[in-house]
Amino acid sequence: MIRLTEVRLPLDHDESALCDAILHALGLGPDQLLGYRIRRRGYDARKGEDIRFVYTLDIEASGEDALLKRFRGSRHIGPAPDETYRYPLHAPEGIAARPIVIGAGPCGLFAALSLARMGFRPLLLERGRPVRQRTADVWGFWRRRVLQPESNVQFGEGGAGTFSDGKLYSGIKDRGHHMRRILQDLVDCGAPAEILYISKPHVGTLRLVKVVENLRERICELGGEVRFESHVIRLLGESGRVRGVRLQNGEEIRGDAVVLALGHSARDTFEMLHAYGVRIEPKPFSIGFRIEHPQAVIDAARLGRAAHHPLLGAADYKLVHHCRNGRSVYSFCMCPGGQVVAATSEAGRVVTNGMSHYSRADRNANAGIVVGVTPADFGSDHPLAGIALQQELEARAFQLGGGNYNAPAQRVEDFLGGRPSTGPGSVIPSYTPGVTWTDLSGALPAYAIEAIREAIPAFERQLRGFAMSDAVLTGTETRTSSPIRIVRDEHSFESPTVRGLYPAGEGAGYAGGIMSAAVDGMKVAEAVARVLAAQATLSISGTAT
Repeated sequence: MIRLTEVRLPLDHDESALCDAILHALGLGPDQLLGYRIRRRGYDARKGEDIRFVYTLDIEASGEDALLKRFRGSRHIGPAPDETYRYPLHAPEGIAARPIVIGAGPCGLFAALSLARMGFRPLLLERGRPVRQRTADVWGFWRRRVLQPESNVQFGEGGAGTFSDGKLYSGIKDRGHHMRRILQDLVDCGAPAEILYISKPHVGTLRLVKVVENLRERICELGGEVRFESHVIRLLGESGRVRGVRLQNGEEIRGDAVVLALGHSARDTFEMLHAYGVRIEPKPFSIGFRIEHPQAVIDAARLGRAAHHPLLGAADYKLVHHCRNGRSVYSFCMCPGGQVVAATSEAGRVVTNGMSHYSRADRNANAGIVVGVTPADFGSDHPLAGIALQQELEARAFQLGGGNYNAPAQRVEDFLGGRPSTGPGSVIPSYTPGVTWTDLSGALPAYAIEAIREAIPAFERQLRGFAMSDAVLTGTETRTSSPIRIVRDEHSFESPTVRGLYPAGEGAGYAGGIMSAAVDGMKVAEAVARVLAAQATLSISGTAT
């Protein structure tokens, strides 16, 4: 097949226009075009009102060899690459070793699915509940303030990304085509087929529930096992090697390969690992607030007269500002047509995040406006000092909100003016259980407040309406990424202090979102499979000898 890139067409073009563009670009007659598929579709809004769809296409045509020879050296025409993901091996016949995967977020699910496909029958342990029951628990907290410490926005099947926008794009390099395999698996499990080609695919929270359930079923069909409410509280081992895990209920499970697919909020598990001797380092992350605007304001600023076009949907944005005090402020996890959600996993603390449904049809847009912090800001050189900073800020937000899981909130005009807010303007905050109007200047360290106050007017110059007086800031956003990195070997993915232990994904500090976490889970699964297969081969050879 031939790959053709940078095909630009008006928003309201019909299918024949796409065919005509292919014929024109390749100099083909109508009978020479045998078929095509859309590999990617995005849009270019950089020229204001003249917004165009931009296509990448894979084309089947007669005389492809001659065409490729004719266009040799072209920037936009060439052979379509083979983007098939291939599992590196299959488990030896009769293998007894069974890998353990801890955590059923994107990393753990795709690590387990990959191991199951390779014939290793993984055991997936999740401290929280199945995704459907977990969803009921989350809504119970949002509506009735009843927090389930083991079943919430952070803990449970599907991971923290289940209650977000379900964003499925990443800037990581993926020469092994893991992302293509992941997207196809998601489609096979019920996600919309368009995620295979639109430039910024997302699924949305409600649809993710069924997709996650189907992923679990695939793992089990392939010989894996998934167990819920199975909280790992200790590693079992000897001579610097892991030999299994102990659960909170006292059960001990043996296994010589353990994948740590923890989320970024598994603080008690991080403490256990540190006490056990697993090497952990502090890592930068970001802190800030959620900001809400009317989605119509964002649409108008980004899309102009094309706002509300059915194929464009709700507009998003990505902003960054480098401040005079040396800090950087940027938008994080922007959720078009969504809501700000209560994302705490611990009593007496308030944490915010953002979420959108697949339709992205809610009234407000929201995003994190966050400031980078480094270990130098943590006040200690302890590996877990970043967690302590998060907890301090979350407890502060809880008190500012009134001590009842309300979140502290402030209108942008008041935040910039240094005065408390007494109520909303035209933008009604979407956070539930509710907000308490206050002064957010005490919610974060002074350097962060200073940076955000400088960044908001700067963002207004990039996106008209961003600094509108009635926009709402809701505190506090602290769980942007893991505050630690669980050290691992660059090539084997194994912990240097505990053999057989494989840190993976966002909680271990190696990913930042659904796709990058899932890719990391697959790569770690490949590494585990190679080791287990080699050990099994040696064992079989030794027995035979």
